[in-house]
Amino acid sequence: MKRRSIITLSSSIIRCQKLDSMFVSVRQISSGGKRSKKKIYHRDYQLDKVMDLQKKPSLILQLKCIIQSQNHQRLLLRDLEKEKYPSIFGVGGGCGKELPFVTLTGKAEKIAREQGEARNLMEPILVKNLRKLLMLSIDCRVPLEKVELIGNELGLPHDFKKSLIFKYPEYFSTKVINGRAYLNLENWDSLLAVTAREERFARERMLQSAGGQNKVRITKDGNYLGPFAFKMCYAAGFRPNKSYLEELEKWQKMEFPSPYLNARRFEVADPKTRKRVVAVLHELLSLTMEKRMISAKLDAFHSEYRLPSKLVLCLTKHHGIFYITNKGARSTVFLKEAYDGTNLVDKCSILMFNDKFVALSGRNETSSGNVMKYT
Repeated sequence: MKRRSIITLSSSIIRCQKLDSMFVSVRQISSGGKRSKKKIYHRDYQLDKVMDLQKKPSLILQLKCIIQSQNHQRLLLRDLEKEKYPSIFGVGGGCGKELPFVTLTGKAEKIAREQGEARNLMEPILVKNLRKLLMLSIDCRVPLEKVELIGNELGLPHDFKKSLIFKYPEYFSTKVINGRAYLNLENWDSLLAVTAREERFARERMLQSAGGQNKVRITKDGNYLGPFAFKMCYAAGFRPNKSYLEELEKWQKMEFPSPYLNARRFEVADPKTRKRVVAVLHELLSLTMEKRMISAKLDAFHSEYRLPSKLVLCLTKHHGIFYITNKGARSTVFLKEAYDGTNLVDKCSILMFNDKFVALSGRNETSSGNVMKYT
């Protein structure tokens, strides 16, 4: 790889503009029929902290990828512009005409070899999630450039067109329409048209039945065990009053069409359609490895999934389900139920591998995994 293609750690994070007016005020209905009050968008400091905790692990994982991409598995020291970790990276050369270089230590190389196994375990999950991503779209197709845009979030390998798309012609194909390349779904699978929210409900209902609990009611935190309900995880500073909970209970019980049904069939102004949009956003985030996505990337899929024109307003309105943080280089949308404090609850094999590798630096884990494209 030519030197100009080497990504130095000082420029590792691509800077994007943050969405303007992200933390808009949200209205909370007051009790007693009084005038509604404006409430500030409540921060979730644990999820804000996730973005801070990922910085150093992300640099470590990126440097690992850079070194592994070199012909001799090493990087010239002059190209390293940040602090290194001696338990992971070693310095060699510097004698005679040989320039100093950075390479992985023996222990780091041993763990790095486990990445192939993690990738193999991940492949069927990636294929399934990619199929679901296409099934959610209006025409069961998505511009190839947009799939590449969220490749890191999905956990796709850099050569996914060859290693996944061409490998599974029974599921995927690429077609050029009006000069634009699209990834197309070849076969619809009704068994995949089940959302993560529906799967959670099935598990919780089974646990409730096993415990002999038959009465279902909405709790003070807004949660309700029903087939059309969402898990609510409000910030610690938010205190919903009785009137708010009454309105929320109506919303939680309201039926809505499946996100896997074609959005063209529904009127945009219908409350059930608006609730369906929340389910689409929930499912999109559920398909990502870290259950989060950069706001601008999510908004890029407006036409494919009929997302609301005022996406940020929709996300902040449903702040028990989603959280937007402006920490880090870019604003990011979290699926709140996927996190316990700063920790991602369920991690795939690639994220567990990342945790194990970064642990060599003395950190117990990479917070939420720090997605890196694998080779």
